[in-house]
Amino acid sequence: MRISILAVVVSTLFFLPVSPAHAADKAKPAPKRNLEKPVSITIYAAGDIADCKRKSPLESMAARTAELIATGLAKDSTARVVTLGDNTYPIGKPEEFNKCYEPTWGRFKDKTLPSPGNHDYGMPKALGYYNYFGELAGPDRRGYYATQLGKWLLLSLNSNVDKNQMQEQLTWLKAELANNKQNCTLAFWHHPVYSSGGHGNNKNMQEAWTMLAAAKADIVLTSHDHNYERFAPLDANGDRDDKNGILSFIVGTGGAKLTPMFLPKGATAVRDNSAHGVLKLDLHDKSYEWEFLPIPDQSFADKGKRICH
Repeated sequence: MRISILAVVVSTLFFLPVSPAHAADKAKPAPKRNLEKPVSITIYAAGDIADCKRKSPLESMAARTAELIATGLAKDSTARVVTLGDNTYPIGKPEEFNKCYEPTWGRFKDKTLPSPGNHDYGMPKALGYYNYFGELAGPDRRGYYATQLGKWLLLSLNSNVDKNQMQEQLTWLKAELANNKQNCTLAFWHHPVYSSGGHGNNKNMQEAWTMLAAAKADIVLTSHDHNYERFAPLDANGDRDDKNGILSFIVGTGGAKLTPMFLPKGATAVRDNSAHGVLKLDLHDKSYEWEFLPIPDQSFADKGKRICH
C-alpha cells in the first residue's frame, strides 16, 4: 500500500504542467554582459618648444619639459605626445630639428602627434618640419590629419595655410566630423582663435572653430602665445556656454621664452606666464581630466575634469 501511494505522488509531480511564465523564464537567454573595458589614454601637449639659440639642447627649457614627458612615458608606454606648433626656433631649419628638437622632444618622436606653427614655416613649405616628422605629420605634406585614440577622435589642423588650402582643409574637416563615431573630440593647431596673450585673437581658424562647435567638439589645444591660458567653454561665437561649449587651452610653454600677456578676456578662467611645462590630459571613454605640469622648480598648477558632450 505504501508503495502504490508513493508511485502516485511521483507520477503526479512528474506530469505537473509548467506555467507559461515559468516556461518563458526558462527560455529567456541570460543577459549579455558588456565585457568591453573602459579605455583611458594619456596625452602630453605643448607648443613653442625647441629653442637652442642661447643654450645647448640639454640645457634648454625644451630639455626640461621633455623630462616631464619622459617620466610619464616611463610609467605608461601607451601615452602619446602632441605638439602645438613652433616645434623649433627661429625658422624651422632641418638642423634645428636635428640638433635642438631631436635631443629633447625627439626622444619620443615615435609617440608624437605633431602640428606645424608659423616658425616651422620659416623655411619654404616647412621643409624642416615635414622632412623630420615624415608620415607622422600626415599625408601629402598638407599638415592636417585625424587619429583615433581610445574613444576619442583627435584632429590635427594646420593654421598656416593659404586661402585655397584652408578651404580644402575645411572640406576635409566637415567630412571627418560628419563621419565621427567616437564619444569625444579633440582638435589641435597652432594659432588660437581666442587669446589674451601677446598675439591676441586670431581669426584664421574661426571657420574651423565654428564647425567644431556645431559638432559639439570637447577640447581645442593651441599655442603661439608663450603662456598658459584656459578659457571657460565657448560657443561658435566665442561666448560662454558651460553646457555645450568647447573647452580651450593655450599651452605655449614647451621651452621657448615666455612672453607678456594683455588683460584677461571675459571668459579667461586661468592663465600664467611664469612657468614652463606641459598639459597632461587623461582621455576617458566619456570624460577627461586635465593637469598642467610645471618643470620642477616652478609652481604654477591647473587641474580639473569634465564630461564629454
